[in-house]
Amino acid sequence: MLKYLLNRSIEFLITLLGIITLSFFIIHLAPGKPTDLLSELNPKITPEARKKLEQYYGLDKPLHVQYLLWLKRLARLDFGESFSSDRRPVIVKIRERLPITVGINLLSILIIFLIGIPIGVSSATRQYSTYDKVTTVVVFIGYAMPGFWLALLLMLLFGVHLNWLPISGIKSMNYDNLSVAGKVLDVGKHLLMPVFVAAFGSLAGISRYMRSSMLEVIRQDYITAARARGLPESVVIYRHALRNALLPVITLLGLSVPGLIGGSVIFEQIFSIPGMGQLFWLSVMQRDYPVIMGLLTIGGVLTLIGNMLADFCYALADPRIRRQ
Repeated sequence: MLKYLLNRSIEFLITLLGIITLSFFIIHLAPGKPTDLLSELNPKITPEARKKLEQYYGLDKPLHVQYLLWLKRLARLDFGESFSSDRRPVIVKIRERLPITVGINLLSILIIFLIGIPIGVSSATRQYSTYDKVTTVVVFIGYAMPGFWLALLLMLLFGVHLNWLPISGIKSMNYDNLSVAGKVLDVGKHLLMPVFVAAFGSLAGISRYMRSSMLEVIRQDYITAARARGLPESVVIYRHALRNALLPVITLLGLSVPGLIGGSVIFEQIFSIPGMGQLFWLSVMQRDYPVIMGLLTIGGVLTLIGNMLADFCYALADPRIRRQ
């Protein structure tokens, strides 16, 4: 077990280094520099002043030197300072927004698996029934529907016409004056539509993967033998078939993390949620390299942790993996 953990830790660090390296050089391939935003807004700026700005931000050094300096700071868990006008430490800006994005994504993943897996199992056990056909049509519509379009429709219906839910932010203006229960209800109302939008598309995919995996498993000989022994259908499905059918779906656990983080950029911008996605969008528009690199590093770490959790769930679902 210790050897396995050591190997996974080494793989974790090597993969993270690869993500950081590719991200660093790719963002520097984009045309322009952060100083262009300052110099273009001021037509009277001189070439000497522009050069001093580049020296101030460390952009006058060769690219490989900037990369080595970034790795040196990262080894100390220092993401540097933002290039924006506030000059705040990157780690502080990320720390303020990380819990919001992680919380929304965890709620989305929980909804995806708690609803998607039962839909897939019930569709497989009732293949070609009316229920199976209806759920197939619904989930394919959800899978094909763009997230930003669904978000705008929900905002128009529940926020504008019905006035049931707020359409932006995560807190109301009178949040501090509410009771504890009122604060929880207020945050829940604000997060209801963003969480639904984040989970809806992936929910459709998980249910289809679960259905196809379950159909393949229940056709196996050992399932036929379990039914021949007179076991109840619920025992056959949920004790014998479900564990093996979950294995391909567990793989999607690690793959769903980067997808949800990437989707955060869209729905956080639409719903004006102060999370990592909105910060990433603003940083890209401002060419704020330290913040972009910090967010990509955090996203890479969360993705790799998701993959490790998928491996752990593999071991829980399949005893053969635990013995190996």
